[in-house]
Amino acid sequence: MPANPRVSVVNLGCRVNRVESDRIAADLARAGLALAPEDEADLIIINTCAVTGEAEAKTRKAVRRALGRDRTPFVLVTGCAVNLHGDSLRAISDRVIAEPEKSRVALAALAALGQAPAASPAHGPGLKELLGRSRLGVKVQDGCNHRCSYCIVWKARGPERSVAPVDVIAEVAAAADAGVAEVVLTGVNLGAYRGRDDEGGAWDLARLIDALIERTRIAQIRISSIEPMNVDDSLVACLARSRDRVAPFLHLPVQSGATSVLRRMRRPYTAGDLESLAERLRGGLPGIALSADVIAGFPGETDDEFEQTLALCRRIGFSRMHVFRYSERPGTPAAERDDQVPPPVRAERASHLRELAADLALADARSRIGTSERAVIESGREGTLGSFHRVRIEGDEPLAPGALVNVAIMGIDGDGTLIGMPSRA
Repeated sequence: MPANPRVSVVNLGCRVNRVESDRIAADLARAGLALAPEDEADLIIINTCAVTGEAEAKTRKAVRRALGRDRTPFVLVTGCAVNLHGDSLRAISDRVIAEPEKSRVALAALAALGQAPAASPAHGPGLKELLGRSRLGVKVQDGCNHRCSYCIVWKARGPERSVAPVDVIAEVAAAADAGVAEVVLTGVNLGAYRGRDDEGGAWDLARLIDALIERTRIAQIRISSIEPMNVDDSLVACLARSRDRVAPFLHLPVQSGATSVLRRMRRPYTAGDLESLAERLRGGLPGIALSADVIAGFPGETDDEFEQTLALCRRIGFSRMHVFRYSERPGTPAAERDDQVPPPVRAERASHLRELAADLALADARSRIGTSERAVIESGREGTLGSFHRVRIEGDEPLAPGALVNVAIMGIDGDGTLIGMPSRA
């Protein structure tokens, strides 16, 4: 093993996995290990996903690909697939190491590489310096208590649990002090956040956001994916009074626009509830952008039910849609149903949804011409608006990466990127 071994971190799966992989990378750097591309690494860490059968197949493929690198590296796996099927991953090769606890990945990496842990962690770069990003994810919640019929995340992630408010506040304050413009609050079931303070009092997400605004200098907070049933009146009111510090964007895993399909999915709301929620959000936060997850071809989905989903998406006018072709997840009730939609039909419906998504995204972008929004600058003169649309900023005024600037939106180019100028408004 070389004197200065190098490691690589490969992320698979969801936004929460992305945040966890970033933390793993920071832990490795603080432990004195050098981060490198996969083909230069002595150990490759894979943060796995198992949300669908297809995702778990991709995990196994990623492990085999890593094992085949020229440097014959060790492969350390962590994440959901390890929690569900760690033994099957270990069986792929004697060079595969499984570590279920993400907080222990850096120590496991040191052990695999024959490196002694430092007496005290080395002072390594912070996340902003390490990753060079203008926004950082902050995980405040993990686990899920729901039992949606297509999902196994509740088993892989365990029951709901929340990070203490004091720890979230400290992390966001540190990010602000390091010059981060925007933090993204993330969780497996973010809206179920119930952190407890030193006196044992329970905090919901709205109270946490209020505290972050009051006690930190972070310029902008963005809320990651949140279940529709968890967006209550207190959260809507919180977002409305915090418009100058919270991005005007929410991502809702709606999954279907047909109430009958939602019942089969074991989702605790109706299509009517989704429309009412969109109306409440737009009433309290004019200009908010709403995006959605939608599953195409869920078991038993009829042509009429699919048309109901298309119609609801059109009526709500989502600014973005993440379309998923249904994939059987072994071990879930949905996978055992005998009314599976044929794969070609799933693919066709997913294609129709993506076409609609492109139309709706363009319509939402065009609706913002003549308005002003904040943008986080990422590179050159390009950035991301609070509504999550891409923007190119014209003019001669210098723009530093990571800066948060007000932008007057003037037009749109051929690929859907909005065009704007710096604004003092």
